[in-house]
Amino acid sequence: MIRDSLFGRRHWVIATAVFCCFLWGSAYPAIKTGYQLMAMAATDTASQMLFAGYRFLGSGVILLVLAALMGKSLWRFSAREWGQLALLGLLQTTLQYVFFYIGLAHATGVKAAIMNSTGTFFTVLLAHFIYRNDKLSTGRSLGCLIGFAGVVLINLGQGPLDFDVTLLGEGFIAIAALVLSISLMYGKRLSQHIDPMVMTAQQLTIGGVVLIGIGLSGGGDIPRLTATSGVLFFYLMALSAAAFALWSFLLKHNPVGQVIPFQFLIPIFGAGLSALFLGETILAWKNLLALVLVCGGIWLVTRPASPMTVQR
Repeated sequence: MIRDSLFGRRHWVIATAVFCCFLWGSAYPAIKTGYQLMAMAATDTASQMLFAGYRFLGSGVILLVLAALMGKSLWRFSAREWGQLALLGLLQTTLQYVFFYIGLAHATGVKAAIMNSTGTFFTVLLAHFIYRNDKLSTGRSLGCLIGFAGVVLINLGQGPLDFDVTLLGEGFIAIAALVLSISLMYGKRLSQHIDPMVMTAQQLTIGGVVLIGIGLSGGGDIPRLTATSGVLFFYLMALSAAAFALWSFLLKHNPVGQVIPFQFLIPIFGAGLSALFLGETILAWKNLLALVLVCGGIWLVTRPASPMTVQR
């Protein structure tokens, strides 16, 4: 009976993690399609921040309503806990997506999906310095080198020393990945004493409000909002609410090393869906090889030393 229960819970963890990665991967073509439908120029940073702010405020409100219907406490936090939630919101939502939305406007969805996978390597490197029992091994070091080789390959231009990379594009995507790694580790710590669903709702709401303020202060607006772009907008709200809430729950109840490995699916979903919906090239040898190297590197740095066990 216990064995069957653990077997079922293990498959629930796998299915949930894969679903989260699919949602995050789908965000790449969805955001770029949103830019097109709403007639946002790549240089219109203020409108992009307003777009992001409304999206995450909506995500936060969706989760707050669901949490209230489930009878969860939404506002009973100490001053210190409110400060922690505000910091998480500023990191995980505001700062990360300032870099992510600007970067995605200046890079293809395929390249952005692969570049954003550097977050896994950042997580491994940070864990080496933060956790005593999570040090870099030979396999993890090799995985980081292989993954980095894939990131270098995707940014090569015509010549061997010609890098097709910009600070506002690929550079900002990499910075967003670093910020997300830091914020997820901080969020795991907070989720030990704050309900993951409520924590996610509050940080999305706080971060979204700040992004709206940034967008409005810069003169941003939503130039064109139609029924089609409205449906896409709601999808982006819903995917953020679901993915971040479920991922925070997984991190709370499972070791980081058992959840992070599934992140290798994000660049696969992101690149594949970008190619499908945006018509971008993924079958070019450089893109395919880069994707293989990045995913192989992520697998090496995150593979468990023992079979997965789920903590109660």
